[in-house]
Amino acid sequence: MARFDIDGIQAQLQQFAVDRDWEQFHSPKNLAMALSVEAAELLEVFQWLSEPESREISDRQLSNARDEAADVAIYLLRLADVLDIDLSKAIKDKIRMNEKKYPVARARGNAKKYTDFDQ
Repeated sequence: MARFDIDGIQAQLQQFAVDRDWEQFHSPKNLAMALSVEAAELLEVFQWLSEPESREISDRQLSNARDEAADVAIYLLRLADVLDIDLSKAIKDKIRMNEKKYPVARARGNAKKYTDFDQ
């Protein structure tokens, strides 16, 4: 499996924006809004599908999901770049936080939010 090169992709996206004079439009607000729109478009692929149907999507649906997932990633990476967020570090930190909030003994096999665990 190929390694996800966050820095390389961010550099490509930054150059893409520079070449088109789009940096002026890439404010954190605009990028966050665009990210939300693309996430909604990804959700649309699965709208009205049952749980089992969502696990067995058609080739067309998979292609649409792939494109929308890429759009989500692009806007997230661009937003992180503009805000100077080290996304690799932020993800690792968040995983550690989630490990504390969701210890295996309490979280295994259920979908409860950590605030709903029995005290």
